[in-house]
Amino acid sequence: VLPNCLAPVIVAFTMSIGGAVLAEASLSFIGLGAQPPEPSWGSMISFGRSHLRGEWWISVFPGLAVAFMVMGFNLFGEGLRDAMDPILKNRGK
Repeated sequence: VLPNCLAPVIVAFTMSIGGAVLAEASLSFIGLGAQPPEPSWGSMISFGRSHLRGEWWISVFPGLAVAFMVMGFNLFGEGLRDAMDPILKNRGK
C-alpha cells in the first residue's frame, strides 16, 4: 500500500511548489508580498512596469524566470509521476 500512496504525495508536493512560486510572485506584484528591500520576482516585475518602453528587460527577465521555474517544477512533477507510478511501470512490459 505504501508504494502506491507515496508517489502521489511526492508528485503533488512538487506540483504545488510551482503554484507557491506563482502565488508569491503575484502577491509581490500587487504589493501584498515581500516588501521592496527583500528581493522578489513579483516586485521586480512591478518595478519594471513603468520602464517598459525604454528598459523592457527589467520586467521581462524576472517574468521569464517565474514562467520557467513554474514550468520546470510542473515538468519535474510529471516526470516523477511517470517514473513512480506502478501502473505505468507494468504497462510497458
